[in-house]
Amino acid sequence: MDKEKTVNTAVKDEVGTAFKWFHATSVNGGAMLMAAVVASYFSVYMTDTLKIPAAAASAIMFVATLWDAINDPMMGVIADRTKSRWGRYRPYFIFAPILLTFFGTMIWVDWGFTSTSVKVAYVLIMYIGFGMTGTMYTMPQMAILPAAVRSNEQRNMIISLGAGVCAVAFTIGSTFTSNITGFFNNIGFKNGYVPFMLICGVLAFISFWGLFVTSKGKEKYLVAPEKSHPLKEISRVVKYKEVWPNLIAWVMASMGYGMMFSTSVYYMMYYWARPDLISVYMGVISIGALISMVVLMPIFLKVFKTGQKALLVSQALSIVLYVILFFTGKTNFVFLCVLTFISACTASMQNALVNVLVNDTIDFIMLKEGKSSNGVISSIKGFAQKCGSTIVSSGILAVLSISGYIAGAIGQQPESAMFALNFLKFGAPSLTGIILIICVVKSPMNKYAEDIAAMKVKMGEK
Repeated sequence: MDKEKTVNTAVKDEVGTAFKWFHATSVNGGAMLMAAVVASYFSVYMTDTLKIPAAAASAIMFVATLWDAINDPMMGVIADRTKSRWGRYRPYFIFAPILLTFFGTMIWVDWGFTSTSVKVAYVLIMYIGFGMTGTMYTMPQMAILPAAVRSNEQRNMIISLGAGVCAVAFTIGSTFTSNITGFFNNIGFKNGYVPFMLICGVLAFISFWGLFVTSKGKEKYLVAPEKSHPLKEISRVVKYKEVWPNLIAWVMASMGYGMMFSTSVYYMMYYWARPDLISVYMGVISIGALISMVVLMPIFLKVFKTGQKALLVSQALSIVLYVILFFTGKTNFVFLCVLTFISACTASMQNALVNVLVNDTIDFIMLKEGKSSNGVISSIKGFAQKCGSTIVSSGILAVLSISGYIAGAIGQQPESAMFALNFLKFGAPSLTGIILIICVVKSPMNKYAEDIAAMKVKMGEK
C-alpha cells in the first residue's frame, strides 16, 4: 500500500484541467444526451410516428443491440492496433462527432416511406450505425485514461467527474425531451427531434475535438501491441481467472441498476395500481441518480479512498434498502419514495464505480503480459455491460410472461404476477448486488496490488 501512495503522490498533475473536462464531457456530454433521448423515446417514435408494427420494432432493437454487443471486442482490438500520426486512440475522437451527429439525426427523419419493409430497413441501418458509432468512440475514450494517467486516485477523480456529467445529461434527456422537442415544434420545425439532435451534435463536436487536442502526447503508458489474431488478443485477457470476477461484476452492475430502473413503470402501474403516480416516482429515481453521481460519488471516493471500497459500501447500503422495500414497499407512498430516493442515491453510482475495475484489469494484464490491452479490456467491459442490459430487457418480459402477467389489467393482476413485479423491482437487484460484492471482495486480483504499484513506479521512471 505504501508503494501505491508513492505512485499517487508523484503523478497528481499528469493531465491538465482541460483534459479532465473534455474526457468527462466526451462520451458523457452531448453524446450521452443524445443516447438518453434515443433510449427513452425512440421505441415510441417508431411505433407511434413511423407506424412500424411493435413486433418489427422489437426485432430492430434486438438485432441492433446484439450486433452492438458483438462488435465491442472487435473495436477494442482495432483500437489497440491503430497506428497513426495522431496516436493510437486519439484519431477516433476526430470522426466520432461527425458520425454521431449524422446517425443520431437520421434515425429521427421521416422520409415518408409508405412501405413498412422500407421503413424497417432504413431505421435498422441508421440505428445500427448509431450503435456502432457509440462503440467506436467509447472504447478509445475508456482506453486513453489509463494510458495517460497511472495514479488510481486521479483516475477515480476523472471517472467521478464523468459520472456527474453523465447523470446531468441523462436526466435532461430522459425528463425534458418532450419540452425541448415541443418548443422546436412550436417555432416551426416539423420534427423537434432533428434540431435537438443537431444541438447535441454541436456539444459532441466541442468535447470530442477538445479531447483530441488536450490528449496530444498523453498516450504515455503503452507498449507496442502484439500482431496476432484478434481472438488471441481477447483470449490473452480472459485466460486469467483473476479477470473473471471483474467481468461478472460488470454484468451484475448493468443488471442491477437496469432492473431497478426499467421495472419502475410496471411497478407503479400494476403493483401499486397507480399509473397517475408514475411521473412522480420516476422523478424521485432520476433526482436520486443525479445526486448519486454528482454529489455522493465524489464523497464516497474521498471517504473510502478507493473505488473498490466505495463500490462495496454503496452496494451494501442499496441491498439493505432493497430488502426493506421488498417487504414494506406497498405500505405508504411517501415511505416508498423516501427509501427509493435513498436507494437510488446509493445504487446509481455503481455503473460508474465499476469502471475502476477496468483500470485494475488493464494494470493487471500489463503486469502479467507486459503488453497494453487497454482497448481490448475496455471492449470486454462494454460487451459484459451490454450483455447485462440484454438480459434485463428480455428477462423482465420473460419473467412477467411466466408469472401470468396480464397486459393492461390494472388492479387485476394475479398474485404470481404481483410477486414477480416486486421481485424484479427489489429482489433481483439485491441478488445481483450480493454477487457483485462477492466478486470484488474475493477477487484474486487484489493480491497483486503492490506488484502493480511497483510496476507503475518503474513505468514512470522510463
